[in-house]
Amino acid sequence: MVYAIVRAGGRQEKVSVGDLVTVDRVPAAAGSTIKLPAVMLVDGDKVTTAADELSKVSVEAEVLENIRGKKIVIEKFKNKTGYRKRQGHRSELTRIKVTSIA
Repeated sequence: MVYAIVRAGGRQEKVSVGDLVTVDRVPAAAGSTIKLPAVMLVDGDKVTTAADELSKVSVEAEVLENIRGKKIVIEKFKNKTGYRKRQGHRSELTRIKVTSIA
């Protein structure tokens, strides 16, 4: 089994060919192809972590869609002072499909 650990949007994700992964927003249109930098590559029993060898590895993914995440509600409250504050946030996300690890 071949899989790679890639850096995507400030986090690291474990991916293999055919995986659907949701990452932080990538500046690419739906249908385009992006390359993700590999941090580690596992090919059966062989594990590659050396930077010079990983520079030859390319992990390509197809952008499926740009979406927004679930709404997070932030509420602040202080007792007996009448202070209440409410704020919402939705993360900008991109859903990608890994097409090749070479």
